[in-house]
Amino acid sequence: MPRRFLQRYMPNPETLRRQRSLRFMSQFIGDPGLWALSRRTVANAFSVGLFSAMLPIPFQMVVAACGAYLLRCNLPLSVGLVWITNPLTMPLIFYGNYRLGAWLMNTPVREAPTRISTRWIAERMADILPALALGSVVVAIVAAVLGNVAIRLVWRWHISRSWKQRAMKRRLQRLELED
Repeated sequence: MPRRFLQRYMPNPETLRRQRSLRFMSQFIGDPGLWALSRRTVANAFSVGLFSAMLPIPFQMVVAACGAYLLRCNLPLSVGLVWITNPLTMPLIFYGNYRLGAWLMNTPVREAPTRISTRWIAERMADILPALALGSVVVAIVAAVLGNVAIRLVWRWHISRSWKQRAMKRRLQRLELED
């Protein structure tokens, strides 16, 4: 992945450290190892972020931040990827996770009512939770592994392409000098 492209969209750590609401985390945010952009740190950040995003738990961003700290990977990417499961996509993703879990457990799938309410979810939670948890963990692991492998492959492809372009540019310059 192009490092410059990622740096363009990343927040400035000093700006975040100065914010009043994040002052209690200033040492954590200021750790330069959590802002590094290398193939390893970005790929691991994708793993942490995708894994955290697929879990049906509150405070997914905190889980992603702790995972980034423990794995020494890029903090902003880990936390930002959690927003894959935003309020618009969350019901679809978690329903798919539930269906996968029900299939893996070989249990019948509870069909969603025409109008989902918190009351319906509370009444069915005991039936839904085991399948949702299993499906979410399976999807989280698969997404984390695939995300990590994909980023490493894209990063390697990008580096290889830029090396080939530079080699071609040097050859053309040599040919121009010879003429």
